[in-house]
Amino acid sequence: MTAKTAADGLDRPWARVPSWVAGALRPELDGASDEIIAAVRAEVPDFARPMTGRFGMRITEGVTVALNQFLDLLGRDVPLTDVRIYRSLGQLEHGEGRTLAALQATYQVSSRTLWRRLAASDTARTLPPEVIFRLAEALFTYIEAVSAASAEGWAAEETGRVGSVQARRRALVEVLARRPPAQASVAEIEAAAADAGWHVPAKIVALVVEDAVAVAGRLPGAVGADLGPSGIVVVAAPDEAGMDRITVGLRGRSAVLGPAVEPAEAHRSIARARAVWALHRADLVEPDALIVHAEEHLLALLVHGEPEIADDLRERALGKLRDLPAGGSARAEETLRAWLDAHGDVTATAGLLHVHPQTVRYRLAGLRDLLGEAMDDPVRRLELALALRFPGEQPPEQ
Repeated sequence: MTAKTAADGLDRPWARVPSWVAGALRPELDGASDEIIAAVRAEVPDFARPMTGRFGMRITEGVTVALNQFLDLLGRDVPLTDVRIYRSLGQLEHGEGRTLAALQATYQVSSRTLWRRLAASDTARTLPPEVIFRLAEALFTYIEAVSAASAEGWAAEETGRVGSVQARRRALVEVLARRPPAQASVAEIEAAAADAGWHVPAKIVALVVEDAVAVAGRLPGAVGADLGPSGIVVVAAPDEAGMDRITVGLRGRSAVLGPAVEPAEAHRSIARARAVWALHRADLVEPDALIVHAEEHLLALLVHGEPEIADDLRERALGKLRDLPAGGSARAEETLRAWLDAHGDVTATAGLLHVHPQTVRYRLAGLRDLLGEAMDDPVRRLELALALRFPGEQPPEQ
């Protein structure tokens, strides 16, 4: 093909360079590999070292192969398919703990050095301007392709590393979440933490939240795993500044924070936060809150620990109010709740209800007719207060 892109949609500018150019250039580029390597060592600080060992072998091989491969492509309408060596260079950089910056700089230095050598060759002086342009386009497109292959190799290694790290962090969270009698020992927690690269704090808290892995990634020193419909983040027990960081890290997501415990008791914080999370998601506990503190809702956990018990309690305490006329039941519950909140003070109850005290006395008389001694017995009054506060709706399963 001439000036058109190949049928597969890939641009191959080397196909637009006359095939005889490669043969003419090859002898004139003798020694170009050494010149390129010298330029790289001079201009790329990370590579300013002897070309020995695995590193030197790969760089030397890469430059030599790249030069010959480029010349072989000139005049041929074929894609660049063999990029194994460039992928391996990216993998090697990752393995040595470096970013792609040095390798990408190497490609830039190499292309400039080679182009200067090409432009100064006897063959280039005889080429028409349009062929010179095509040769330059071919060279820089080729360098972009091999650079992309190195980036893919580096990215593949990074993906594997991240996946492995996350798998170890998930295993750590699972160890922390074990409940007695399978409670994790301190030694097992420390081993799992070391494997996951996590420093074990003196005190930890569990945070139950959706997309826990992402949230943990925004919190210093946190580990997270998405387990079931909700995830778990384990982080050092926060001070005021730590709570601010958690709020920022949530990015508007709601979460339940478990109590601060020692690492060996992490299962307690996780279980507590999970239990309150179920109530929170069912709108039974602070439905509009961003961060719900599980320890502030122990009474709700007691009442809703067995949903049937909450239903039975409500029926036992308030069932007689259902016999009242339409609207009467709701008004009776409202009056009873206000009276209990006011500790039996009629005037305070009237203030809460915005009615006259005599109206409260009239309503209370009707309630006594229905509830009898329940309004005076301490235990029965506690049952009434609980039944009014917690309607006994069953939260969704965790």
